[in-house]
Amino acid sequence: MKFIRVLLLLTSGLLAATSAAAIAGPEVASTTESKKKAGPITRIDPTFWWVGMKNPKLQLLVYGPKIGASKVSLKYDGVTLDGTQKLENPNYLLVNLTISANTKPGKLPLEFQGERKIKYEYELRARSTEAGRVQGVTSADFVYLLMPDRFANGDPKNDVVKGTMVNRVSRDSMYARHGGDLKGIEDHFDYLKELGVTAIWPTPIVENDMPKASYHGYALTDYYAVDPRYGTNEDYVNFVRNAHRNGLKVIHDVVLNHMGSKNYLYLDQPAKDWFHQWPTFTRGNYRDGTVNDPYASAEDRKLFNTTWFDTTMPDPAQENPLVATYLIQNFLWWVEYTGLDGYRIDTYPYSEPGFLMKWGKAIQDEYPQLGMFGETWVQAAEGVAQQAYWSRNAFPAVNGFKSNLNGVTDFMLYYAIQDALNKEAGWSEGISKIYYTLQSDWLYENPNRNVVFLDNHDLSRIFSVLGEDVSKQKMALTWLLTCRGIPQLYYGTEILMKNFSNPDGLVRADFPGGFPGDNVNKFTAAGRTAPEQEVFTLVSKLANYRKAHPALHSGKLMHYIPEDGVYTYFRYNDKGETIMVMMNANKQDKTVAGGRFAERLTGFTSATNVVSGATIPDLKTLRIPAQTAWVLELKR
Repeated sequence: MKFIRVLLLLTSGLLAATSAAAIAGPEVASTTESKKKAGPITRIDPTFWWVGMKNPKLQLLVYGPKIGASKVSLKYDGVTLDGTQKLENPNYLLVNLTISANTKPGKLPLEFQGERKIKYEYELRARSTEAGRVQGVTSADFVYLLMPDRFANGDPKNDVVKGTMVNRVSRDSMYARHGGDLKGIEDHFDYLKELGVTAIWPTPIVENDMPKASYHGYALTDYYAVDPRYGTNEDYVNFVRNAHRNGLKVIHDVVLNHMGSKNYLYLDQPAKDWFHQWPTFTRGNYRDGTVNDPYASAEDRKLFNTTWFDTTMPDPAQENPLVATYLIQNFLWWVEYTGLDGYRIDTYPYSEPGFLMKWGKAIQDEYPQLGMFGETWVQAAEGVAQQAYWSRNAFPAVNGFKSNLNGVTDFMLYYAIQDALNKEAGWSEGISKIYYTLQSDWLYENPNRNVVFLDNHDLSRIFSVLGEDVSKQKMALTWLLTCRGIPQLYYGTEILMKNFSNPDGLVRADFPGGFPGDNVNKFTAAGRTAPEQEVFTLVSKLANYRKAHPALHSGKLMHYIPEDGVYTYFRYNDKGETIMVMMNANKQDKTVAGGRFAERLTGFTSATNVVSGATIPDLKTLRIPAQTAWVLELKR
């Protein structure tokens, strides 16, 4: 159910304090540190900026005791002060700048004149000139989703950070910190490369200093800081750089819709109109269909877009242009600062629709190559059209909203693969569900930009959903790596990690071998059981084969209506490369006449089974074993 995620997030607890994580350099101090120093300026967001950005405008949010009463002046070649803006809270002041194209990097001297004169050197950096630094994410990639806290502990020294609300590690609790970090991921780059992974998607790495369930990262408490339990900001920059050196891209998980209740922006709000305010906590209806429902009431729409996602997750008022600019600048900042390759946008439909269009345009104008896809947890009954509404699609604008997002997490295909492997075949049921879901791809501008998956950190693991049937697991993984779109694998699926999402959160268990004292190490073949190794080998072989064969990741797709529980489809390109995939969901072997597929088989006389290496000498009659998926490279 859609509310599984909400149930998990409800465990995230009550309130937390902003941590003492600091960003390197003199330009910013954390909230905790500023209280100790009692300095006149606590921080400025963005913490630094760059010359040469396509948009020359910069909005600085200055925070400090009674700073709002100050007059501001500056002298710097190429930088114009467009004015300041007081906010309801006297501890904030907005400083608006224009940075011309010929401005040189350096220290911008800002002078604040209030009760006393304050001088602040704001850093303007040179943009990176590294070619291809931001690589993007495409259907040629194979994405590995992991939770940093649960994957591997590479640096035990950062397990407990003084000043944070959760200052202990308790691996016996699924809602406590376990100690995983960026170094732990980096230590296993070789494992990911062996598996055939090309892109890493960690759940949010930004500071999440909340008292309960802070490990998941979706209640951020500082937009500009990496959580110190994962490493420093500079560690993250180096992480992205080292990933690129190893042929791995990095996808940054971002939250637009909400923040943690201990974010300094909420603890000391710039103004009441920076957040959606309710007399008491008001839970939303979680119904994204209200946005484009032509008959929806204004009340239902309000209860979707302006309510808090959870009790500890305040809802920024993104229709406020000052809030919108703050958020847009932050997500431009992370790309330029780190060189990351893509954004996964959490709870994408929950944000204010007009803001989503503005945010998407601003990011893509500056970084057109950046990969972006949104979480669109649309229920099966809502259908493909509702999911397609949230990406670039074939529809006209509805209620003023026309999505400019490249792709979405393809929940419709997630439901379809489960139906295919767990239900009897029928006209539109069972394995036919995949066919009819893909048949609706005409609704998207480009369905190949959608992310296809079997499970994730909010969902029951696919191995459990399939009744811990290894044959079905292998079929699901074969489909994942041969279907259209960008395949995403949840950590541990390749070694048969199991469990259901409700009620104990065990789908977020530690990767065995990633932590000191683990009894087994599944990062090595020696630590895996025979079935685990069998599945790992399948993923590795198919993923690496996919990487080397463009027809499988970027080619065209032609499929045939399933017959007798067998679904057949082809991936092919103009260079003559053709891959044939057959899925037999039946409990019995099936014989299939190849003549039906003459449109694609003409000119080919035999095939090689990509996984087993066996030769299929005759394509006229194909006998496929029960509950098996074949990937056949056709030969002339």
